[in-house]
Amino acid sequence: QLQLVESGGGLVQPGGSLRLSCAASGFPLDLYAVGWFRQAPGKAREGVSCISSSDGRIYYGDSVKGRFTISRDDAKNTVYLQMNSLKPEDTAVYYCAADRVTTVRVMCTMTRPPNEHDYWGQGTQVAVSS
Repeated sequence: QLQLVESGGGLVQPGGSLRLSCAASGFPLDLYAVGWFRQAPGKAREGVSCISSSDGRIYYGDSVKGRFTISRDDAKNTVYLQMNSLKPEDTAVYYCAADRVTTVRVMCTMTRPPNEHDYWGQGTQVAVSS
């Protein structure tokens, strides 16, 4: 089955950390740019961070620069999002998506519905609260 599966979400206190994983099955993730997106209740979908397939380019949204780090382990067919110094405003459903043809800036800034990506996951909830 061709799919992306996110994991690693949960409840964390402000200032804490979480690492999200986006694992691909049934297709080689190394051929795809991968992005992390989030959507909080009542808010627009937001591009958090995107990583290219081959040239190492990375994009971070302004709200997460310096706190979040995206990385990929192509041997494990997985992309990670390390989230540090979490804030209550980071609370959202986080989902990952993969596109064969795009740039990281376009992928992260021109957000579109999940089903318009080549592949997308179902999301994982992140809640930051004391």
